Amino acid sequence: MLLTGCGSDYPLGEAQKEAAKANTSDLRGTLTGGGSTAQNAAMNAWTTGFSVLHPKVQVQYASVGSGAGREGLLASATEFAGSDAYLKDEEVKRSQQTCGPGGAINIPAYISPIAITFNLPGINELNLDADTIAGIFNRDIRSWQDPAITKLNPGVELPDVPMTVVARSDDSGTTENFTEYLHSAAPKVWKYEPDGSWPNDISLEKAQGNAGVVTTVARTEGTIAYADDSLVDATLGKVKLKVGDEFVEVSGEAAALAVAESKRVEGRDTHDIALDLDRKTTAPGAYPLVLVSYLLFCSSYEDPQTVELIKTFGHYVVSDEGQKIAADSAKSAPMPERLAKDANAAIDSIDVLGAN
Repeated sequence: MLLTGCGSDYPLGEAQKEAAKANTSDLRGTLTGGGSTAQNAAMNAWTTGFSVLHPKVQVQYASVGSGAGREGLLASATEFAGSDAYLKDEEVKRSQQTCGPGGAINIPAYISPIAITFNLPGINELNLDADTIAGIFNRDIRSWQDPAITKLNPGVELPDVPMTVVARSDDSGTTENFTEYLHSAAPKVWKYEPDGSWPNDISLEKAQGNAGVVTTVARTEGTIAYADDSLVDATLGKVKLKVGDEFVEVSGEAAALAVAESKRVEGRDTHDIALDLDRKTTAPGAYPLVLVSYLLFCSSYEDPQTVELIKTFGHYVVSDEGQKIAADSAKSAPMPERLAKDANAAIDSIDVLGAN
């Protein structure tokens, strides 16, 4: 991964330069990160807002996918990463070589539903349950007029057009969350373990990144895919998910309700906030096809200036202001109060390597 500087103390231009003159912040330096494409819109908002508060700081982020982001942090190529899946146990162990004995920690930063989006002109929404979604994506269901779909959508005139199914081509946290949902909610139909890479033996069309998936859906009638909801606009249809006895529309508020039902992953460090999401929740109004995207920070850094930059940026992201600008720009859901409190405590724990 190659991250390069902008060649200027004020990469946002004259407005940032004027803000620097009026601002009393002495914080300065550069942070480099990369990873989740789902986080990209929120990250753009965060880095812009942070630069107004701290004009002498540059935060650079490469939207390269969650898998590449994790590898970048583990290889010491970046100071932080964005990932739509928390670090696995073996990755935490690997991170001790980069981040010291405490390894890296997962900080929830961005909550967003995963939309199942489709291109059927004249149809804005469809009702689907987990088994039907699994049947579509494992290619057991190949027609829009399949009885499994028509039964859930009485009165909807489904067209006789080819069904094209699209998945991510890159190692993706969005894919891992989507396959985790199918594995948990439709175990009789979906026979694969959750993974960031799409199963090799399911033949379908693939595209790079969330943006690539949505573009593919938009240009081809009859296409269906999964993608971060922030990138799906009103020109495409969206699936309402069956939860309990109701069909729930995709929204940030519904995603937040599902996250509120989550628990911490057992066996992790006190300040490692990896979440075990309940994909089978029947809580009214909850939308369990959700991703919690994390900022991955080292628990310690060698350079005190890096520690100060990381902690200041991290606190800004999980603050009320940071969560609001993410919601405004990326349709994400603000973190539940309990989760935000835990995130701030985890960020506070980041220290200089060898200080304790």
